[in-house]
Amino acid sequence: MSVGMSSEQLDIIAPDEESMVACGARLAAACEAGLVVFLHGELGMGKTTLSRGFIRALGHIGAVKSPTYTLVEPYQLGELQVYHFDLYRLGDPEELEFMGIRDYFTDESICLVEWPEQGVGALPPADLVINIEREGQGRRLTLRAATVLGCTVVTRMPRSPETDDPLQV
Repeated sequence: MSVGMSSEQLDIIAPDEESMVACGARLAAACEAGLVVFLHGELGMGKTTLSRGFIRALGHIGAVKSPTYTLVEPYQLGELQVYHFDLYRLGDPEELEFMGIRDYFTDESICLVEWPEQGVGALPPADLVINIEREGQGRRLTLRAATVLGCTVVTRMPRSPETDDPLQV
């Protein structure tokens, strides 16, 4: 896995699914309550795989499924509430208002949002935006901080002691 980093952006090459899960776990280790993460990428790019690594690293045992039909899956992980959204099938951003979207985005929760472009106008701004694209057989993840909290998360990403790379697996 190769990595490039500035204080506001981190580029990662994840060669396989295991690396995507590990990226999610390391991202979780750098996060804190109040964080909003937008996950962009075509179908099959690994948004849910990354989310699975994130949620399991915070202590969830069991399946982490894509909330494509339910729109949101809540996870109470100790003192932390994590909400995993998948807005792919959202017909209109106004539907988010009907489900009480504002109640999910609090200073005590972390929200991972797949397909955030479907909720434009109803979602709060992201602290961290992650774009996932195909890179050979693997994926290129570009983590971009959009707020001070997002910048803090990017700079906190754990480093491998062997390589000093933030996400060397």
